[in-house]
Amino acid sequence: MDLSADLAAVSVRTLDDVRPAAEALRDVARRLGDLRVAVCDNIASKATMVDVEGNVLAADVFGWTGEGERWWADSRLALSSPLPRACRYESEPFWVNARGFYTRQPNRYLDQIGLEHFEKRALTRCAIVIPIHLPFGQIGAVSFNGWDATRDDLSAEYEAHADILGLLSHRFVAGYTKVHRTRQWLPSDTQLTKREVECLRWASIGKTDKEISLILARSHATVRFHIQNAGEKLDAVNRSQTIFKAAQLGYLGAAA
Repeated sequence: MDLSADLAAVSVRTLDDVRPAAEALRDVARRLGDLRVAVCDNIASKATMVDVEGNVLAADVFGWTGEGERWWADSRLALSSPLPRACRYESEPFWVNARGFYTRQPNRYLDQIGLEHFEKRALTRCAIVIPIHLPFGQIGAVSFNGWDATRDDLSAEYEAHADILGLLSHRFVAGYTKVHRTRQWLPSDTQLTKREVECLRWASIGKTDKEISLILARSHATVRFHIQNAGEKLDAVNRSQTIFKAAQLGYLGAAA
């Protein structure tokens, strides 16, 4: 296997690259483990992934056209299926079936996701899943399913190919997202100060300016200044949007 060649093949630099890159990802998955690909660039969006001519990749390239296979047309799937839900809590490749999630590192959040009626909700008996965490809080997901629909174990394929599939999936989805992004959501190269970040972290968990001033031993006016200044840098219209945009840029972080 020539990894560099495969990475080049799945790279998307222009809209014209989308379809051949998707075809390359499809072919690599088939070659590595006789796997079938399902790709979603944004689990929070109802929009389906398309090529430069507007053709739906899930149908035209990846072949999800059979009865009960049109997962890409079901906008509720991101909320009902355990696969995209798990991608909100995990950043490394994992595989899953009705008996559980299988990861290289323990993840207690995945352990708490219910897997009852798994096949009906996930539309597969098992899958290798690649979470794709992108800038500005966007999460994509790529799942690899066996062409043999009766299979419920992909442990061997996961051990052998998950890392490579992860690299190729991220390259494809990240490139697709970039060429389709038309709106600039944040000012270029926004940098917050230590004090601004401290104030926003406390504000993000519901503390008032007065409470933050007591915690940080700063005046009420100083806290308000830092939060307002951060909002101006982030081009936010109010306190909530300031916190949201700061979180998207990774300034606020999640507690361990």
